[in-house]
Amino acid sequence: MRFAALLLASVSLLSACGGEAPAPAADAKAAGPGYGGAKGADMSIAAIEPKDEPVTVGRAGDDPADIARYILAGGAAGVISPDGKLIALNWRVTGAPQLWVVPVEGGQPRQLTFGNGITFFRWAPDSKAILYGADNNGNEQESFNLITADGVVEQELLAAKEGAFRQFGDFMPDGQSLLFSSPDRNGTDFDIYMASPEGPPKLLVEGHLDTEVQSISPDGATAIVTEGVGEESDKLMMLDIRSRKLTTIAAPAERANHADGGFAWAPDGKGFYFATDEGREFAALAFHDIAANTTTILHEAPYSIRNVALCGPKGKWLAWTTNEDGFDRIAIQDLATKKMLPAPALADGVLGLNCSLASTKMSINVNGWNTPGDVLVLDLATGKVNAAFTGSLAGLDAKRLVKPVSLRMKARDGVELQGLLYLPDASSYKGASKPPVLFDVHGGPSGQSSSAFASKAQYYVDRGIAVFQPNVRGSRGFGRTYSTLDDQKKRLDSVRDLVDMLAFLKQDGRVDADRAAVSGGSYGGYMVNAVAGAYPDAFKAGISLFGVGNWVSALEVASPGLKASDKIEFGDIADPEWKKFYSENSPVNTADKIKIPMLYSHGMMDPRIDISETEVMVKTLRKNGIEADFIRIPDEGHGWRKLKNRLFYSRKEAEFLEKHLLAAPAAK
Repeated sequence: MRFAALLLASVSLLSACGGEAPAPAADAKAAGPGYGGAKGADMSIAAIEPKDEPVTVGRAGDDPADIARYILAGGAAGVISPDGKLIALNWRVTGAPQLWVVPVEGGQPRQLTFGNGITFFRWAPDSKAILYGADNNGNEQESFNLITADGVVEQELLAAKEGAFRQFGDFMPDGQSLLFSSPDRNGTDFDIYMASPEGPPKLLVEGHLDTEVQSISPDGATAIVTEGVGEESDKLMMLDIRSRKLTTIAAPAERANHADGGFAWAPDGKGFYFATDEGREFAALAFHDIAANTTTILHEAPYSIRNVALCGPKGKWLAWTTNEDGFDRIAIQDLATKKMLPAPALADGVLGLNCSLASTKMSINVNGWNTPGDVLVLDLATGKVNAAFTGSLAGLDAKRLVKPVSLRMKARDGVELQGLLYLPDASSYKGASKPPVLFDVHGGPSGQSSSAFASKAQYYVDRGIAVFQPNVRGSRGFGRTYSTLDDQKKRLDSVRDLVDMLAFLKQDGRVDADRAAVSGGSYGGYMVNAVAGAYPDAFKAGISLFGVGNWVSALEVASPGLKASDKIEFGDIADPEWKKFYSENSPVNTADKIKIPMLYSHGMMDPRIDISETEVMVKTLRKNGIEADFIRIPDEGHGWRKLKNRLFYSRKEAEFLEKHLLAAPAAK
């Protein structure tokens, strides 16, 4: 189930879990549907809801700082225009993600959108306009809108409508037409459509389940198309747009991913660069020659390659990144000489690369543990770097921010696991014993805990609580085999990993593993529910945000965009064998064993995981006399986009966690 891909496309899990995280990928496709539930909230369940009250922020320099400072700390994600003159930004400084532009030289950003917030954006080929998506309070049923780069003229290309889930593909070269996919035809399969000013969208090709347009060739003749066939797995296809013929390039028997690194067309349209892990553990850099129908591997590394970008006039430079235990490293090659350029000095963190083929400029998004969202511009001809946009620490003392340490450890069955540990320093924790620890579990299941700015982790560390971000088996970034180790009936092995990691930290001795809590959102919320019931003595408290309580009901209402993934990742819920398995192994069926205090939260507009999944857990625990606080957000979907809601939730979560972890430990 592609929780991770969908989460990253619209709402960051870190943001959902109480802090400002990287803005959604600026050129990401519109988030596809998750769960289509919408059964309606059970308003008879007592819950805490945000009140209409002023937003307050503590004074700068307070020790420790108000959590609002950490929420407000943040930056933007940007994409350089095709002509290399402007950077378009996704920036939420006004309280919701909006579209802004700034010159590549830097300067005052200019705001273009002012509504509920945007979900994605993409430059038009002529650099004169920008397409963006917008939905209603997180329901992910988007309209597509085109606005000029000066913000003066705006038009709606496709209106939002109930049940209309769309995946934006790419612009045609004329900048007037575009391709997208949608399950409008039968509610199950994503078909490919062309939208143009001439009238309603035209159906080009009937797709199968999760079919997406990835990129269109420079001449507008061909589109790269993928069909999802499992978590982090797809078929790679080519669409002849004129004849509407779809041809399969790669459909490996073993799962493989071709789309994670993006696609970069050669300027002559004869082929494209991309990253693929077909036939290998880690995604390698490759080039596909269309006429010869051959794929050539260009670079391999002991880490996965992603962020493939072709840069400069005539595609002079090729750039990519490697993902090294959650820290990205950049590589740039001159394609004519095959020589590698010196890598620019960048802050530690997660990188995003975007290039202009009309100039020598590349935009680089840098989001790291002490860099909450900078946009740099690298001149590939001179090697000079300038800051087009600099994120804000909102008055936080940068010297108090903590760099995470990558830890590797063995699970009980010998599988090597990895995670990032944030440790309080002496200025933040003055207790006689070791600091307590919070496990912060990513979504996905194939997400990855990385070195991106983690406001929640930095706040808790400064309060004297260590934070551990586990990458249990099934996480991305550690090889193709690792990503499959939680498939189907191996799912509970990944839940067990949390307990094995806690045992490692106890032996390691840097934290007090006897005072540990566990939190997570989306799939991470499921993990919290599952580990609290399966291993009731491991953690002292749990925090589950919009997670699954009952896999049977959740999988039965899964959206078309997830069906293909579900069958490989979870099993086909229509099969009696799998229905029986999840009937016995859903968190709600072990909820009677939960004995720790829990904090639950859910948005009433959530289209991916219905709020009933949280409600069933809350009702079960309360019936058993277990503390189960419940925060219900009426105007949010799968995560918290709005500043007022992020602040409200974060303060409630901090109260809960500090109550249960910062109490004086019992004498030993």
